[in-house]
Amino acid sequence: MLNMLDDCSRLFVGSKLYERELLLSYLDFLPTAFLAYGRPLQLYVDYHSMFFSQNPDALTQLGSALAFYEISFLYAPTPQAKGKVEREHQFWQKRLPPFFASEAIADIQEANPHIDALRLHRNAKEIHRELKLTAQRAWDIAKKEKRSVLRSAPRCPWWPYIWSLRTSLKIGSDGRVPIGTQRIRLEHPRGTSVVLCLHPSGHHSVLAHQPDKKLKPALLFTNRPK
Repeated sequence: MLNMLDDCSRLFVGSKLYERELLLSYLDFLPTAFLAYGRPLQLYVDYHSMFFSQNPDALTQLGSALAFYEISFLYAPTPQAKGKVEREHQFWQKRLPPFFASEAIADIQEANPHIDALRLHRNAKEIHRELKLTAQRAWDIAKKEKRSVLRSAPRCPWWPYIWSLRTSLKIGSDGRVPIGTQRIRLEHPRGTSVVLCLHPSGHHSVLAHQPDKKLKPALLFTNRPK
């Protein structure tokens, strides 16, 4: 389960179950939260390989995606330093198993809408023991007092491609590239490099070049359902 908590208000801005903790899980989870609540300046994380590169001058793939929209990581020095979010994990661990049992929910796709409803209820109705307010009330007060540094999600043509798993491919001598079990013909010079994007939904896109804010995406192929 992935959770994201606003440090100031303790508002849950995202909670969702995935089959596994993969890069594609984060590429689905994070932009959904950003669209709903805004872009933070930083994400407070641990030293998981998803977040931390052994090369101090390099970013992980997820770090690179976030950096494109001016979001950086702040690393917790110890596991105990992430106590706030760890306590909220316990919130879900205590509530979800009995809830799923009582509602006979055994499938992730069925579970997530219920989790989202529980998240919103918790934000709006439950008084936080330290703040003496609901998380939603604390969030609203912070915004009213202009203590929020959240920025709206940009209207950027690169948005769907930044939140994808990207790999470089070279167009073969037959003018095709491998996508899954197929070789797809592209209307692009043979022998040139292109970018294959695997989206969290499972569909693919092919771009003529890597994301660059000075350029617009040149889409060569997509099998996204209409």
